[in-house]
Amino acid sequence: MRRYFIPTILAALTMMGSLTSCNNNQFCVTGQVTGAPDSVLYFENVGIESITTLETVKLDADGSFSFRGDGLSAPEFYRLRIDDQIINLSIDSTETVTVKAEYPNMATNYEVSGSYNCEKIRELALKQIALQGRAISLERSSLSRQQIVDSLQQMVNAYKDDVKQNYIFKEPYKAYAYFALFQTIGPWLIFDPKNNPDDIKVFAAVATSWDTYFPGALRGQNLHNIAIEGMKNVRVMNAQNQQLQLDESKVEEAGVIDIELSDNHGTPRRLSDLKGQVVLLDFHVFGLQDSPTRILYLRDLYNKYHAQGLEIYQISLDSDEHFWKQTSRALPWICVRDDEGLNSSRLMLYNIQSVPEFFLIDRGNNLVKRSQQIKDLDSEIRNLL
Repeated sequence: MRRYFIPTILAALTMMGSLTSCNNNQFCVTGQVTGAPDSVLYFENVGIESITTLETVKLDADGSFSFRGDGLSAPEFYRLRIDDQIINLSIDSTETVTVKAEYPNMATNYEVSGSYNCEKIRELALKQIALQGRAISLERSSLSRQQIVDSLQQMVNAYKDDVKQNYIFKEPYKAYAYFALFQTIGPWLIFDPKNNPDDIKVFAAVATSWDTYFPGALRGQNLHNIAIEGMKNVRVMNAQNQQLQLDESKVEEAGVIDIELSDNHGTPRRLSDLKGQVVLLDFHVFGLQDSPTRILYLRDLYNKYHAQGLEIYQISLDSDEHFWKQTSRALPWICVRDDEGLNSSRLMLYNIQSVPEFFLIDRGNNLVKRSQQIKDLDSEIRNLL
């Protein structure tokens, strides 16, 4: 995406204290960094693969600055930097973010306004810095090496639980949830998406939310690739641990987090095998009181659009397998059962807080929308067909 930033002459005006305002199609990052006269303030884009300097300004005694760029359709990440002091920011539209900081400790001594996401990122950054400080103190303690390792692991696990419950799972579609995934302690990621199955689920939950709220965004696609690669790694490691041969060609990348479960005839059914059709992915409990009414509604949709390319992939979360088989045996669509029930890891992967829940997947196997974003399901299906 091309970005246009404030011209040199306007930057000069900014340095003299005349801050420019953004038009309706731009975002602004403005504010003051005091205590840093003659220092160079960098405005940088934190990309998926690299960090790029977009603009710089030499601060005067007042410390005022202003940067701006084209409005965005999906969240993007930036940072303000003087030497090794960094303030992380996110922009997701045409907002104006104001930062007031004091150097030389601006990474911890700053305030931000105008952006809910940036406020949350500040909270997370301060938490991470505090965790890093505790880890350093632990390393310098008189404890044995094993005691240090055990204590550090406990600290990290507690941190992850806090961040997962109070930030990531709370609003996984927000920019700050994405930011939380890539926090580090020393050179290591706090959440390990390559080897830790629970952490892979966290990445997948955010990826699924970004699919629905920011379809086609490169960062969402990147999260999917990370989660899928992590799943592949775990499968390979499990196979190696069990001294089994794994056909890696069967571990495929897809636009959705793949699901493979057995239907009511005992046949394994994969969600990704339905590529080419419009899919209603439905998480259901047949034991619920309103289940019959909902099944009738799904029958109407299926009868109306199946010949045109609609398929329903329904996942039962019922604990009673016999009841599920009896109840679902006459259904014309794909109905599988997850024997983990309401404790299923797939509910976390798709960030499902309550059931029933459903998603729409297009012919390219890309998750398009979830129930909360759909006002007229019939119309949405028709548009995808």
